[in-house]
Amino acid sequence: MPAPPPVADPRHGDGAGHLPVLLDEVLTWLDPKPGGRYCDATLGAGGHSFAVLERSAPDGRVVGLDRDPAAIATAGARLQPFGDRVTLVHARFSEARAVLERLGMIPVDGFLVDLGVSSPQLDRPERGFSFRTDGPLDMRMDPTTGETAAELIRRVDEAELTRIIREQGEERHAARVARAIIEARRAGPVETTGKLAAIVARAIPRHEYGKNPATRTFQALRISVNDELGELERFLDVAADCLRPGGRLVVIAFHSLEDRIVKRRLRELAGRGGAGSANPALLRILTKHVVVPGDAERARNPRARSARLRAVERL
Repeated sequence: MPAPPPVADPRHGDGAGHLPVLLDEVLTWLDPKPGGRYCDATLGAGGHSFAVLERSAPDGRVVGLDRDPAAIATAGARLQPFGDRVTLVHARFSEARAVLERLGMIPVDGFLVDLGVSSPQLDRPERGFSFRTDGPLDMRMDPTTGETAAELIRRVDEAELTRIIREQGEERHAARVARAIIEARRAGPVETTGKLAAIVARAIPRHEYGKNPATRTFQALRISVNDELGELERFLDVAADCLRPGGRLVVIAFHSLEDRIVKRRLRELAGRGGAGSANPALLRILTKHVVVPGDAERARNPRARSARLRAVERL
């Protein structure tokens, strides 16, 4: 089978400035090879999959999953030169095992999960993820289903909203912010990102230098709307069983809540049981220390600054 036609280096983005994070490090730790089977369980704009397909030419295959139909469309156009070497599926990454079973692609040689919100989602005001530009308060990664952030705010009481903001946003002023949102809700629905950001800014007494005061509240609502931590836990429960011996799992997290779950679960799978145990270790940890972007990448792509990569290998 001939190699795919030359296409632009994915390090330069997809033409709209969307850069795959930690790309060189992903290729190092995932170590894609010709003939391999790989699952990019959070496809996004397809930059990582593009590089994996190039590296695994001429016959490596990638199954790409994303819960956002817009991401599937964008990545599909970008990856079209690779033809039937790539299969894209509209699905949550927690559904990876079911998707791979249906496609007859288990075991795989590698999994990649790049967590959190993508640049295309942040950059489109109509998606409601960002406080930088006013738009509807949506925040759903899959806009075809589920409750929006505006609907969540309208539904929950003050105690539940406080819990969400404290636990999923790690906001120390959670009670103050929740009270302000509930009071504002009595005067009328909170349905736009601009209105919510203004409410939070007024509620927080001191603002951190260089950080929008709404950052943690927006993170908390987004995580809650999309059940991001539950999705991650469900994925980690099944990922190891989908890997062939020697297959690798690479996870990129962007905040401490995700990274703690990843670190704890991978350690459990790498160290649970022992000799003679009914639950022997399934994984070997490859990254002794978490891998972070270098200075050059942080300068080129400021959104990469909080990325943290961990990698393991199936025993």
